[in-house]
Amino acid sequence: MSFLTALRRISSWMPVLQRSCTKSCQIGARATCRLLHTPHRTHAVNTCQQQRGATILQTRAFGLSAFRLKSTDDLSSSNGFNEEGEDEDFLEDSEVEELFQQQIPAGIGEGQHRVFIIHPDVKWGSRKQHLTTAELMMAEAEGLVNTLENWTVVDKMILSTKTPEKKRIFGKGNFQTLTERIRQTAGITAVFVNVERLSPLSEREFEEVWGVKVFDRYSVVLHIFRCNARTKEAKLQISLAEIPLLRSRLKNEMANLDQQGGGSRYIGGSGETLYEIQQRLLKEREIKIRLALEKLRKKRHLLRSQRKHREFPVVSVLGYTNCGKTTLIKALTGDTGLQPRNQLFATLDVTVHAGQLPSHMTVLYVDTIGFLSQLPHQLIDSFSATLEDIKHSDLLIHVRDISHPETANQKVNVLNVLKNLQIPDRLMNSMIEVHNKTDLITNYESAEPAALPISALEGRGLEQLKEAVEEEILKATGKQILDLTVNLSSPQLSWLYKEATVQDVQVNADEGSAVVKVIIGTAAHGRYKKLFGSR
Repeated sequence: MSFLTALRRISSWMPVLQRSCTKSCQIGARATCRLLHTPHRTHAVNTCQQQRGATILQTRAFGLSAFRLKSTDDLSSSNGFNEEGEDEDFLEDSEVEELFQQQIPAGIGEGQHRVFIIHPDVKWGSRKQHLTTAELMMAEAEGLVNTLENWTVVDKMILSTKTPEKKRIFGKGNFQTLTERIRQTAGITAVFVNVERLSPLSEREFEEVWGVKVFDRYSVVLHIFRCNARTKEAKLQISLAEIPLLRSRLKNEMANLDQQGGGSRYIGGSGETLYEIQQRLLKEREIKIRLALEKLRKKRHLLRSQRKHREFPVVSVLGYTNCGKTTLIKALTGDTGLQPRNQLFATLDVTVHAGQLPSHMTVLYVDTIGFLSQLPHQLIDSFSATLEDIKHSDLLIHVRDISHPETANQKVNVLNVLKNLQIPDRLMNSMIEVHNKTDLITNYESAEPAALPISALEGRGLEQLKEAVEEEILKATGKQILDLTVNLSSPQLSWLYKEATVQDVQVNADEGSAVVKVIIGTAAHGRYKKLFGSR
């Protein structure tokens, strides 16, 4: 990378970051701009502005659900579930959009990419994968690339390594073989190294040797998230998760400037180097995003408490990405607004959909973000507020794509994520495991007796699943099935229809009464007895 190229990239940071600075930051930014005022600067800034314009991504539209909980947990008022307690917006949509668009990590969103995939096959040690194969890991990497519009895989290579922790990952001979292969493959614009994270040093080394952009799983998965982001919270979470990438890119750019004597000097008497100014601006950006997300988290907690008060049981549907969660929820609820897609991470924002159990009890099914093997912990941290909904559920349904060759490994990965999220034991012990996509396996028979075989696409096994959900919900919520005698001249019956689940009414016309079979929560039953006595 040339000095001028690095300088141009550094200059593109200033117009977008200084908007959110304090006054002192703006002074440092102006000093930086003075440093960058060279005969080439005008061209550099124009080029960067054109690139930023080209990288503005159109967020993919999602079908609106008739009963939907957005990332702010607002229940649709058209279905009788209008949430109160709305807060004033702390960040306007335009501000969130500006944060979301202003610092897309360099190279990741610039049009189409023709990708060469490398999978390092670790032969032994702590990084060796025991529950999968290199071929299956490569297939998943291809799936990630193919999920992105205008990205194509032009070649791929599995290469053994004994030293994955080294800068170049591979030994000298294998690295040379790999480099020759990349250089001989025409039209490559990017290399995807299928590891969780590349160090800034490794990324810089690879880009200098191969002459193209280099991505790891973190950057590719994050870009998929960016393409699927729709709500304010999702965009903020992605902007937060991109901070480490921006720091990594900045470190590489500044290292190149330092080598050529341009990056470590103090700027305009401010007492700060160019690198220190950029780091401070990034830190202030991160603080602003975290404050906004914290306010959203508190709002989510308030709305969750309101739902709890109304006693709607919550069932979180989770699983490995593309296991069929959304298709299952659509089948359980009949929600025609749901549009499942055969795509990794098609669901990014938490949505909630109302369905009825065999007893006519209403439950809320939460559609969660899909999990992935080797999903970097920083991504999970960024989406922790979204995943926090899982902890507050009454029941978990773990959906597995039983037709997938890596289904056992996927189950382990999902359980590991749940463990890291510190999901309560009561939820882990009552979790229902569902084996989905049995329609893709001839005469499927489960080797796990506790699991329920279904086909969400064809509607097989759904009644048995609903019965299992109802049984666990009654245990988890403490709801009771009672026969209550009501006076038909009083508002008792209408109150029960409103506050409980009425299953059956046996009218005694002579006495003007009825025996009502209801499913009712402990709190609601207490209110009933206080209003109408113990009958």
